[in-house]
Amino acid sequence: MMLKKFLSRMYENAATLNRKNILSALEKNSDARFLDMGCNDGIWSLELAGKIGAKEVFGVEIVEESVIQAEQKGIKALRENLNGRLSFPDDYFDVVHANQVIEHIADLDVFMSELRRILKPGAYAVISTENNSSWHNIFAALMGWQTFSSAAFSSKKIGIGNPWSLHRNADKDFILPWSGWMHKVIFNYRGLKEFFELYGFDRIKIFGAGYYPLPARFGRIDPRHAHLITIKAFKI
Repeated sequence: MMLKKFLSRMYENAATLNRKNILSALEKNSDARFLDMGCNDGIWSLELAGKIGAKEVFGVEIVEESVIQAEQKGIKALRENLNGRLSFPDDYFDVVHANQVIEHIADLDVFMSELRRILKPGAYAVISTENNSSWHNIFAALMGWQTFSSAAFSSKKIGIGNPWSLHRNADKDFILPWSGWMHKVIFNYRGLKEFFELYGFDRIKIFGAGYYPLPARFGRIDPRHAHLITIKAFKI
């Protein structure tokens, strides 16, 4: 129990710092058209848009209730699947963001093709995800366990193959909402960078957050082994 509390606290610290990293990557632009891919209820979307100063805020979300909540906050939210083509024109957005979304995407080539298509030339994306090269994931792999970030792959049980997974013994009521949100691909630092390069992005910068068991800020020093990584990349 003490170990689970420790791991949970470490994760929350990493997630908090990761959000700060995302905000620091955003540039002021009062004329910007901004899209949050996986906008949920829109609370975080508005914080991001406020940092940018965006005049138009859009969101894409697959959960209908969340779309309604985002719309009530003034976001132009659409209920669409990020595994398919999005109903936005080409070269439309100045900034596109997705936090803890890309690891749930089944068709990453479609996702990246659409990301590139809807961004204006010279515009940028800020995408954040888990890092399979984090020290705690490396430790799990050395033990022959499922890495922490890849242990959520079944709707029947979370944490298969990893005895220290935070939600390993979760009951069905907890697991059910996650059934459509299993992890598909967990990137490593270099894999994420090369994937963006493959799709015509450059001026790439990667930020890190979380560095178990050390304080989260160490992830900024060594993002290659941080728990959470955020990539900022510009469309060529």
